[in-house]
Amino acid sequence: MQFERIASPSLKDLFVQQLERMILSGELEVGDRIPAERDLAEQMGVSRTVINAGIADMASKGFLEIRPRKGVFVADYRRTGSLSTLVSIMDFNGGLLPRREVKSLLELRMALEVLCLHEVVPTITDDGIVVLQQRLDDLMAATTPSEAAEGRFAFGHELDCLSGNTVLPLLSHSFKKPIVSLWSEYARRYGVQLLKEHCVKRFDFVKARDVEGAISWTKRCLQEAIDGDRQLYGER
Repeated sequence: MQFERIASPSLKDLFVQQLERMILSGELEVGDRIPAERDLAEQMGVSRTVINAGIADMASKGFLEIRPRKGVFVADYRRTGSLSTLVSIMDFNGGLLPRREVKSLLELRMALEVLCLHEVVPTITDDGIVVLQQRLDDLMAATTPSEAAEGRFAFGHELDCLSGNTVLPLLSHSFKKPIVSLWSEYARRYGVQLLKEHCVKRFDFVKARDVEGAISWTKRCLQEAIDGDRQLYGER
């Protein structure tokens, strides 16, 4: 049996985590000016290098805006953020996402999966079906919600790769952490078997080269998770 090494977060990471919590909790509001680097370093007992690196990190995520000769201000991360911002929101919420972000992410997934199916179903080869079957077999072997979520993601990502669209797989993979988190929660709430059944039926439509059937089934499954009988993070 082999254990992974335990690594402590760096001082910069601890600074970023503290400031992100203050912003996401509303303690710091959009437009607020944060103290100068020297003052922050003195208050927190760290070097200015740590503060400078942390501010640069948070600016890249869209949490802060650096205004030359004026200071550093809290930015509206919904306008200036990136995928890294979404991951920070997840971490703030204990690895989950708030309801609004869940709905938005699933709606985006629906649009991308429909695009993928439009491209992959009419053109998939027999070899492609074999590869997709392997991904489905991996999913069917899953026994826990986290394993099923990873399998569900791998199945969908394989479809993206087989679509021939060069951007879809990259875009899909960039959303892996939040998407796997959603499917893990879905499997925990409604059962691993249901997640498997969704993919089995979609595979059958793809194998039959039934574009409309695959799209209709995919929309139905995702719509149930958005605002139907199997919503994510809503009251059961």
